Amino acid sequence: MKGPLFYSKILLFGEYGIIKDSKGLSIPYNFFKGALKSKNKDSEEAKKSNASLKAFAEYLKNLQQKDHELVTFDLEALNKDVANGMYFDSSIPQGYGVGSSGALVAAIYDKYAIEKITVLENLTREKLLKLKTIFGKMESFFHGKSSGLDPLNSYLSLPILINSQDNIESTSIPSQNLDGKGAVFLLDSGSTGETAPMVHLFMEQMKHEGFRAMLKDQFIKHTDACVEDFINGNVKSLFGNLKQLSHVVLDNFKPMIPVEFHKLWKQGIDTNDYYLKLCGSGGGGYILGFTEDINKAKKALKGYNLEVVYNF
Repeated sequence: MKGPLFYSKILLFGEYGIIKDSKGLSIPYNFFKGALKSKNKDSEEAKKSNASLKAFAEYLKNLQQKDHELVTFDLEALNKDVANGMYFDSSIPQGYGVGSSGALVAAIYDKYAIEKITVLENLTREKLLKLKTIFGKMESFFHGKSSGLDPLNSYLSLPILINSQDNIESTSIPSQNLDGKGAVFLLDSGSTGETAPMVHLFMEQMKHEGFRAMLKDQFIKHTDACVEDFINGNVKSLFGNLKQLSHVVLDNFKPMIPVEFHKLWKQGIDTNDYYLKLCGSGGGGYILGFTEDINKAKKALKGYNLEVVYNF
């Protein structure tokens, strides 16, 4: 048994903001992927994954009992496969902000959900929202609280535009210009980040009026502008808004940025060679970078591992 492949995702814009109804834009990232397997199940990795799936299956049983109108699973088949050593074979790094648990949730829903919503049908807004709700509840097993966007992106393998929490749609983004100098890239921080403590930290900050005002008047304003610019291909305006956004994040989300990157972050804003932002919840994993000249950015970030994900 080898299931279909499910890909990682990159939330280009909207981290934290989408909790408070900013716009967001999420794209599939096919470099990393995962699939359910039951062959070669004796490795340590496979055993670890299998144990996690066992606990997840138990969680889904409880979820189904509580909310059977939302989703039901073929639990008998799932438990049988898990008992036979099934595991999730994945190249998606965990704790890196590229959706490792999202791909697993999508794979389990795809294989075991009864009366599932498929990619082939007409995906109305209602269906997308229902999927997002189901995935949010499923993924909560891994994160404590989940928006459901990572699994949705992985399941559909399409760019998703988040207009607000209850208004999402699949969207198209401008075709890449493979000869272009401009690029979106991933910068490896060299350490993993845990989602739950970062989200907890954010929620604590939200108790302060000044932080809430900054989120609404600056963070969400620039995030929304970046989403609009990116989708419409307004590169010049995009970089103006990115610079502002990068600044706001450095000033107000310092705990989410690994300490050794504070200087590098500021250097990008000061030189305009590149702008950095959080990729997912931060705290480690990947940092997302944007540059109008990838060669300049590579020079400025010499010694760091840059992975280009999109060319302008």
